[in-house]
Amino acid sequence: MRQRSKILWLGLICFILIIPNFQFCSQKTGDMMKKDDFSKIIIKEMEQKFGKEYSGRIKIGVGQINKIWLEQDGSKEEMKQFCLDNFIADEAELKRAFDKIEHAFEQINGLLVEMDRELQWNLQIETGPIQPIDHLLSNFNLAAHVKDDLFNSKVAFWVLLNFKINSLDDCLKNGDKWSREEWAKTRLAQNFTSRVPSAVSQKIHKAFISADNYISNYNIYMNNLLTEDDQRLFPKGLKLITHWNLRDELKAQYDKDDGFVRQKMIYNVMQKIISQEIPEIVINNPDVDWKISSNEVSGTSTDNSREPDTRYQHLLNIFHAEKNADSYYPLFPNFIDRKFNRDREIPEKVVEELFDELLKSREFQKTGKLIKKRLGRDLEPFDIWYTGFRVKSKYNEDELTEIVSKKYPDVKTFEENIPVILQKLGFSIGKAEYLGSKIAVDAARGAGHAMGAGRRGDKAHLRTRIPEQGMDYKGFNIAIHELGHNVEQTFSLYDIDHNFLEGVPNTAFTEAFAFLFQSRDLKVLGLEGEDEKAEHYKALNQLWSVCEIAGVSLVDMEVWRWMYANPECTAAELKEATINISRNVWNKYFYPVIGHKDATILGIYSHMIDAGLYLPDYPVGHIIQFQIEEYIKDKDLATEMERMCTIGSVTPDRWMKQAVQEEISVKPLLKAADRGLRELY
Repeated sequence: MRQRSKILWLGLICFILIIPNFQFCSQKTGDMMKKDDFSKIIIKEMEQKFGKEYSGRIKIGVGQINKIWLEQDGSKEEMKQFCLDNFIADEAELKRAFDKIEHAFEQINGLLVEMDRELQWNLQIETGPIQPIDHLLSNFNLAAHVKDDLFNSKVAFWVLLNFKINSLDDCLKNGDKWSREEWAKTRLAQNFTSRVPSAVSQKIHKAFISADNYISNYNIYMNNLLTEDDQRLFPKGLKLITHWNLRDELKAQYDKDDGFVRQKMIYNVMQKIISQEIPEIVINNPDVDWKISSNEVSGTSTDNSREPDTRYQHLLNIFHAEKNADSYYPLFPNFIDRKFNRDREIPEKVVEELFDELLKSREFQKTGKLIKKRLGRDLEPFDIWYTGFRVKSKYNEDELTEIVSKKYPDVKTFEENIPVILQKLGFSIGKAEYLGSKIAVDAARGAGHAMGAGRRGDKAHLRTRIPEQGMDYKGFNIAIHELGHNVEQTFSLYDIDHNFLEGVPNTAFTEAFAFLFQSRDLKVLGLEGEDEKAEHYKALNQLWSVCEIAGVSLVDMEVWRWMYANPECTAAELKEATINISRNVWNKYFYPVIGHKDATILGIYSHMIDAGLYLPDYPVGHIIQFQIEEYIKDKDLATEMERMCTIGSVTPDRWMKQAVQEEISVKPLLKAADRGLRELY
């Protein structure tokens, strides 16, 4: 009896642990057994109707439906009848049906993208003051209901009945043998590995929109910053969004003889934002002055009350919204798992090992010593953004801004000039005009971003911030980055053979093409400097940049692990945890190279607040970009980019092997950096 009792208890424990991962979790064990037994009856009847030769497909299809069919979907008899009526045995008929659903899904997804873009328009684009109705409209999200509707209409069940859900392991083991159509069918079935209720999806959407709006309007008026002796170090009207513009302004100061004092001021602003000691009144407010050292505020207000941990509350809201969805993903039990194994299809451990290899490398340490020598001073924490390895033009930042502002006084001019820009990057006239006709440019409230189309017939949108006096050089550099995204988005939508393979494997790959464009911004302006050591400088600049963002990404990853370990935390507790994690990552990887124990600067990135574990895509993107750069050294950028973009959203390892004949690796970058160090150090 004791042994039997033990077995029963173990069975009950397994039931409690496993069943809640599925939507039919509320049913009792006996009901589950009956349901599984009934699926055997369905399989038997289907084998009798369609033939034993289809037994393998039938078992897979019925098994997939059985796991996710709810009482609300119909009785057991109705499930059986659905399977008998909707299974397609004939391959030719199945191909015809697949073509129809592929076309339908392109229209559904594309129209949802367009609607989302329109409903968020007034929050993201400069259309005048934001009104309460703009927030309400942006929270409206039809996409949250689509998955529910696809199940309720039985379309999702039709897919599950006729196509196998291949796991990441299946894709990695067997993907090399699959045809393009088999890959497309795999991507179709993978749409239905979960069944998240629309109410849960809506809360996720709302949390991200709210955080994005918070970040998009987080500006600092730089002329309003005062030194201890009331000096103003920045020109009037300079409004910088955090963290992008603050970082880029800090970078720009390396070219100026008196730039160090400005860099220190920007760094102090960043520290106040991370610690939330920043007075709330100075955020996006041109009417108050702020003496940073003492936190004194003057002007229309003298209220120096700090921002009440709003930054971390937005991150916490996103965490809670995503965590609420965890139980609806039986294959991906938490958001971290979904981001790495479902979205990136690169395991978290693999990504962390890539970053660790870079940050512990002797090349990173030796590059730090070289930067110290070039600067002629001890390194500061903000020197993670050192730009001295960039191949210089004969123009400084202010002169470049003057050139750019005359060329691009507004978004319309930039949009009209896209074909010319693309020709300078090596695209033929015909291809440049083709791409340009499918890209629209909008005046962004934020720093800028790229929003791809979802269906053929729509345009990709490039968002960039252009001041009244015309585009500045930093804005141009960002716009060229976003253009790289848009070109990838256009090729991988319009020129792909299967819409279910639209896009690239994950965000890191589109970032790679964006970086590819961004690094050629001076070439676009016709101002690229000539330097026989340019190749070495580029390798060291790439290494230093990717190490910086790899450190930031490790903070992002560790913060999400901490939130899952402490799900009941407050915003204040999350703030302290983020600061401690930033210090720990700094001390482990950056203190040996730069010094300044316990620096917190790695916690400044806005992506960590509003993008949900997006940051690791950047360093992976840099790594991929370098591998692509190495591969196309003696090839045509335009031709190779078009070829690579039409590989589509297969797994990252397969994409890399087809694109550059090697897997994702930091070794090419480290080898190039080593050559550069030996040449320059």
